[in-house]
Amino acid sequence: MNKIRVSLSLLSAAIAIPGLAAAADISNAKLLSGPPSEFASMAPAKAESSLQTSKSAMIPITLRDDGRGNLSWEGSIAVEAEQLRMALLNGGAGDWTMDLRAPFAFGASSPARSIATRVEQTSYGIDGASQPAEYYAFDGLSRGNWSVSIRASGRSASQRGFLLVEGGATRLLTAQTDFNQTVGQQIGLTAKVAQADEFGAINATSARISSVNMSVTAPDGRQFTQAFYDDGLHSDGRARDGIYGGSFSAQMAGDYTVQISMAGQSADGTSFYRTAEHLIPVVSADLSFARAAVSTAVVDDSRLAIRVPMNSGRANDTRHFRVHAEVWGADRSGRMAPVAWVGGMKQINGGQLELSLDGRWLSLAGVNSATMELRNLRIEDPDHFIAVAKSQRLPFTAARLPTSAGRAAAGITEDMRMGPRPQAALEAGSRLLLVHGYCSGNVWGPQTGQFTGESVFQDLNQNRSHDEFARRVRDYGASWSSFGIVAHSQGGAAATHLYTYYWSGLDYASGNRLIQSVGTPYQGTNLAGNLAVLGQIFGAGCGSNSNLTYSGAASWLSGIPSWARAKVNYSTTSFNDRWWAYDYCHIATDLLLSDPDDGTTERAYGQLSGAINRGHKTGWCHTGGMRDPAQTTDGSRNADMNNNAAR
Repeated sequence: MNKIRVSLSLLSAAIAIPGLAAAADISNAKLLSGPPSEFASMAPAKAESSLQTSKSAMIPITLRDDGRGNLSWEGSIAVEAEQLRMALLNGGAGDWTMDLRAPFAFGASSPARSIATRVEQTSYGIDGASQPAEYYAFDGLSRGNWSVSIRASGRSASQRGFLLVEGGATRLLTAQTDFNQTVGQQIGLTAKVAQADEFGAINATSARISSVNMSVTAPDGRQFTQAFYDDGLHSDGRARDGIYGGSFSAQMAGDYTVQISMAGQSADGTSFYRTAEHLIPVVSADLSFARAAVSTAVVDDSRLAIRVPMNSGRANDTRHFRVHAEVWGADRSGRMAPVAWVGGMKQINGGQLELSLDGRWLSLAGVNSATMELRNLRIEDPDHFIAVAKSQRLPFTAARLPTSAGRAAAGITEDMRMGPRPQAALEAGSRLLLVHGYCSGNVWGPQTGQFTGESVFQDLNQNRSHDEFARRVRDYGASWSSFGIVAHSQGGAAATHLYTYYWSGLDYASGNRLIQSVGTPYQGTNLAGNLAVLGQIFGAGCGSNSNLTYSGAASWLSGIPSWARAKVNYSTTSFNDRWWAYDYCHIATDLLLSDPDDGTTERAYGQLSGAINRGHKTGWCHTGGMRDPAQTTDGSRNADMNNNAAR
């Protein structure tokens, strides 16, 4: 049996060679299966999981020559209450000045700095993927549309930017209509208006909408804008139902950024303006099912290999995909009965993708016929979890069945769910791995004295998909026979992904808690799409990451089974809430995120259904540089995680 330790030759295979895309090492991928009772929970994510709720507007700014040697921009902002908070994002250009003029006022504008009750130099973003920001707070303003002018003397280093403005109770709700994100498809989105009450609940409203538009930036930088409609003809449901829709054709692979804007008047007549930003990856659907029949073979007299022939647009294709399918077979009465779902990370080999079914699933289902079929088969890109090939029904005939299919099965075992367990390198010892997150510095390094037998995984200031992140943690941990994980932010999702799809030292650890995380946006963060739009101008630091969006996280979660979730222990945090003061973790990102949040992850989206919630704690923020201490520095929680960690 293969040992789980990764050799130097395997590690070198992952090094990128110019002009040659190295195949990912998935030789230790698990052979996943589960009972029919899990069919629904493993179904593709629904479009409503991409729903975003916006309370703010990110207004694009482009400075233009005013003919007098200066650069300027003029626009307006809707002030909905006496208090106004906003942030100027201009890439750190120090020569920008902003003036404001009240509605119906005559004469010169007033410098924003002179009328603001607070001005602060800060940043905006996620950890290393942040941009300089200038924050403004105003009190005692009159409601209405205020004129804004921004100027730069001389030739500013930055001529483009954004003004991020927080609004009132009116909310913009936007979502994708589906997740068919392959080249040549129409990408549909919807928008509607709602109202937030004093408790944060979202309710219907009688607000009037004057315009809804969508601005799209394609992967090649091409931009276009189009209107949304409520006519029943633009992916918007029924005509005049309050839901507006529009779509665009995805003509190339890559990341599309979409900003939806809505203007109108709230029920009391106050003007409002909102935007919502979506990051939508599109992949090439250059994989299809071949005409050849599905074949089968019995492996070790216990498992049925189901080999699906594929047509690929690439020569000698060895890419890997996330695959999921339901297996159905004829029962003793001849009717088709559900047997199990099968899947996992699968690599194309000789033009085929091979699924594996333990024969005991057939025994449990009462199926002993050679007549079988795959249903709801989906083959997904492993970095974005977008289906590149789908089949509702794919019949096949098993040449013969494993002997185990004819024996009574006592129950569901680990090897039925994950495949045969490889032999561990028992001489290598055990460890506790401390894992950081997306575009992160060494958040755990200063805390190592609070843990026992720890090693700090360091892939600092990088942008990785959950799959690549997980495989890097796997390879780092291959130096030891077993390990548990304490993770921060995206590291928690990567650890969950690792345990689900690949054999590693996690599978040999002993102790109370296998995976522990704090601040992980298991359901995504609103910042991910917002930063992608910001990155078009300033660069996104480490780059955009669709796994961290609401829609990307939902697609990823649709392949995480209950047994993997049950091994995750997670915590969330937020700012210390004081009734007499305005509270936040990060003064700039608070303009976008919904309370409570830790400056990056909203509490509502830091939840992982089926996992063990270790509680929410106030007074701790996502990382250093925020108002309250970084959550990784909480000595009390670190001691608890250390004492209960598996190793």
